[in-house]
Amino acid sequence: MKKRIPADEQLVHSLQTTPTHHSFETLYQRYIGKVYRKCLSFTNDAQAAQDYTQDIFLKVYTKLDSFERQSSFSTWLYAIAHNYCLDQHRLAKRLPTEPLSADLVANFAAYSYETDPCRLLERVLDELPPADRRLLQLRYEQGLSVVALGAHYGLSESAVKMRLKRSRDRLRRLYNNQADATR
Repeated sequence: MKKRIPADEQLVHSLQTTPTHHSFETLYQRYIGKVYRKCLSFTNDAQAAQDYTQDIFLKVYTKLDSFERQSSFSTWLYAIAHNYCLDQHRLAKRLPTEPLSADLVANFAAYSYETDPCRLLERVLDELPPADRRLLQLRYEQGLSVVALGAHYGLSESAVKMRLKRSRDRLRRLYNNQADATR
């Protein structure tokens, strides 16, 4: 017995009413080759065409609710693909790129996850006393003002400012020590 393959309109209707992974996967598999070839004809670059294709299908997935069935799904999809490629082409003309210099490539090759400043800061924050870490998080991650911190801790503004300064100084010392140790 032959397996019945649902039409595009049935799949789109299914996705618009009760989104399922299977329906989108079917549409994706049905059109990925054609969209890729469209992108490749614009870019003449296989990697860029793959990236464009993925971006287009993400856009289609997020905009599927705006498909009004005034045309076939494939026409709508190809219009999105064509416009996306045109937009990327225009953008590339406005913002030209150039290959990385050999020095910069060498610097990236020497890059280490362990010496990454953000990673180093995360490790150092873990070494801070919990009270210091919490104070800095409230101030800099959650954006609480000195006045709000004072109310939270029952301290004067000047006492909060002094605690913040001491906590930042401890953090700076720990960071510099860790940075020196990794060099």
